[in-house]
Amino acid sequence: RDSSKEVLEWRESFDQLLKSKNGVTAFHTFLKTEFSEENLDFWLACEDFKKTRSKTKLASKANRIFEEFVQTEAPREVNIDHETREITRKNLSGATSACFNEAQAKTRTLMEKDSYPRFLKSASYQDMTKQA
Repeated sequence: RDSSKEVLEWRESFDQLLKSKNGVTAFHTFLKTEFSEENLDFWLACEDFKKTRSKTKLASKANRIFEEFVQTEAPREVNIDHETREITRKNLSGATSACFNEAQAKTRTLMEKDSYPRFLKSASYQDMTKQA
C-alpha cells in the first residue's frame, strides 16, 4: 500500500514528514501529547499565510498570526528568542509574505531537532511502522 511506504518515508527526513498530509496529522497528534503543537500550528499558519495574495488579507492575517503565536504572552506562544520576536514584530509594519520567515525557520529547526526525533521513537509511530 502507498500509505505504508509513506509512513516509512517520514523517517528519511523532516521534509518528507511535512510534505505528507498524513504525516502532518500524525505528527500533530503526537505533539498534542507533549503539549507542543503550537510550533506545528504556527508553521502551518505561516505556510498558509505565504499563499495569501490580497494585500489587505495579508496584513490582517499577519496580525492574527502574530497575536496568536509570536507576541510575548501570546495564547499559543512559540518558543523563539527575543531578537527573532522583535524582527518579526517590525516586519508586521510592512507585512509581506516573508514577514514570518525567520520565526518560521526557528520553529521548524526546533521541531526538527527536538520533537521530530521523539516522534520517530514514539510508540504511536513505532506502531504505524509495524503495520507498514
